[in-house]
Amino acid sequence: MSEKTEKINYRDPALYTNRELSWLQFDHRILSEARDKNIPLFERLKFLSISASNLDEFFMVRVASLKDMIHAGYTKKDIAGLSPEKQLSQVKKATHELVSLQYATYNRTLLPQLLANGMHVVTHHENLTQEQAEYLDRYFEDNIYPVLTPMAVDSSRPFPLIRNKSLNLGALLKKKGEKGAEIEFATVQVPSVLPRIITIPAELFTDKAKAHVILLEEVIERNMDKLFLNYDVICSHPFRIMRNADLSIDEDEAEDLLKEIEKQLKKRQWGEAIRLEVEEDVDKRLLKIINKELKLENEDIYYINGPLDLTFLMKMYGMEGFDGLKVKPYKPQPVRELPADCDIFEEISKRDILLHHPYQTFEPVVSFIQKAAKDPQVLAIKQTLYRVSGNSPIIRALAQAAENGKQVSVLVELKARFDEENNIVWAKMLEKAGCHVIYGLVGLKTHSKITLVVRREEDGIRRYVHLGTGNYNDATAKLYTDLGLLTCQEEIGEDATAVFNMLSGYSEPKSWNRLSVAPLWLKDKFLYLIGREEENARVGAPARIIAKMNSLCDIDIIEALYKAASAGVKIDLIVRGICCLKVGIPGVSENITVRSLVGNFLEHARVFYFENNGSGEVYMASADWMPRNLERRVEILFPILQEDLKKKAIHILQVQLDDTLKAHVLQPDDTYAKVDRRGKKLCCAQDTFCEEAVAEAKDESPETAVTGRVFKPETAQHLE
Repeated sequence: MSEKTEKINYRDPALYTNRELSWLQFDHRILSEARDKNIPLFERLKFLSISASNLDEFFMVRVASLKDMIHAGYTKKDIAGLSPEKQLSQVKKATHELVSLQYATYNRTLLPQLLANGMHVVTHHENLTQEQAEYLDRYFEDNIYPVLTPMAVDSSRPFPLIRNKSLNLGALLKKKGEKGAEIEFATVQVPSVLPRIITIPAELFTDKAKAHVILLEEVIERNMDKLFLNYDVICSHPFRIMRNADLSIDEDEAEDLLKEIEKQLKKRQWGEAIRLEVEEDVDKRLLKIINKELKLENEDIYYINGPLDLTFLMKMYGMEGFDGLKVKPYKPQPVRELPADCDIFEEISKRDILLHHPYQTFEPVVSFIQKAAKDPQVLAIKQTLYRVSGNSPIIRALAQAAENGKQVSVLVELKARFDEENNIVWAKMLEKAGCHVIYGLVGLKTHSKITLVVRREEDGIRRYVHLGTGNYNDATAKLYTDLGLLTCQEEIGEDATAVFNMLSGYSEPKSWNRLSVAPLWLKDKFLYLIGREEENARVGAPARIIAKMNSLCDIDIIEALYKAASAGVKIDLIVRGICCLKVGIPGVSENITVRSLVGNFLEHARVFYFENNGSGEVYMASADWMPRNLERRVEILFPILQEDLKKKAIHILQVQLDDTLKAHVLQPDDTYAKVDRRGKKLCCAQDTFCEEAVAEAKDESPETAVTGRVFKPETAQHLE
């Protein structure tokens, strides 16, 4: 080790970025897609909606957590040297800037573009023609009025509890005919059970637009006088409250985790208010009344120039008649190794099979469990479930397997954030069907994605295993990019059995054959692999790391990466969201690049490549490089051992590194910039994988032909 390297303090807070501010940078990258004129207009609406939805969750969880720390008197600084108070101050400043940019994008860019393309959004009910107004007034009487519950506030009626994330209209009222009558406050919730976007009939158009739409709250506001017949409505304005939604569960004290989580879910609706959104020109008297109840600081109030809660744009995206302004839907392709009506167990017994979703269909994973449920030779099915769809075919298959007399063990993670309620419902259903349901381990979330099928065959018991980077959710598998491995390798099967024995019986194996499992073994495995590359670089051997994940904020991992880079290891990171590592620091991170891909699919896979002195190793995992994944969750890292699959995984990483259209590259000043395309071949990794999957599904030869690219597994080289 050089004298210079020894003097570097790799724990210096100046070498790290605050995770909350890094997360906001991620939302900026999503927002930048909404601002990109090269992207179809309705896709831009979708990205703006996603940025708004992400910001909501950020407040409910991350901002809420910072406020909890401050209330508790917690003063410990984060890896970037910021106290909770300092973090919150910087986060508030950054979020106000982000919200301003969201609405500038909506008002100045998207609304005019929508109008130019035939979508007329009526921004205020006063802009309606007489015929349109009469139609909407009738619509209000017939469809909206019966659902509304106006709530007045006076000495006998206290300020109502306003639900988290609900959109409301506040009003100031004055009794009719009374001189000197006091101004009173009332509120009405905009019902979420009704469509927020109301379409005006085409015969009422006065232009050549394809559609005229108005938002539900505008129609209610127009008719507020009908809700308070004995009052004059002085003013009315929409407002929206965000509350602390971070569950606080003491598992040691909770005798029944299921009941405790059900109880906490009810509290989520009424947690501490942490953000208030109001119309930009809100009456100051009205705002004072609302905030007297909520007790928010000025920085927690967001004055909005436009409709509150931009997530409605996702509903607009789904409107018919505008397909030319959207990306053509992609249909996940069949997997060549698993033709229709094949014996899936026989095919897995021949070779390992790597699945790349959503480019390839998720159907083989569902089929794997469905066929195991019916197969008379299958003795047992064991599976971990973190998030599944509301009407999951996997849940139905597991229930059927239990009814067919098979031993079915399912670990249901009740603490999967914002999916707790859904998970409780189908956990109870599985129990009724006869499945043995485990509710996770005390103090840990089980985030691993693993299925074990135990089958009796002619030559004895054989174990079939599916390991994945994403959830067993057939709905999100069409939207999230993930990888999965189907294998019956004996060593992995033994490890899978050990995983489930650990989860159900708390028995820790003395050693693992192939898998590495958090929270006890995984972090050490990663540190070993990074350290091995560092040592190889120091002796002049080939050394390279490529790591793809959702988030990077573990200080031990980042320190190890800094040390490896200082020793000369070339490190390329593909990090979708949070990244607390800095690039371009002289003597520390000059050999590190970080890129984030934001495309039509949500990047979700975790893939890790280590050069290992010319004998490259590839791993996949359910875990990101975050303390929670490595220290407080049950996660699994699994190797890709079959040579053709290893080369396929390397190819996937290389294509993402080649992306020049959707990649945002981290700069030394902590900002992200799109790739400079001058002199470079245009490449969109997600489009390339779509083309590859289509070509592979059609091609019976062992190579995958792509437009402008041919990938031959048998000739693929290690990364340059």
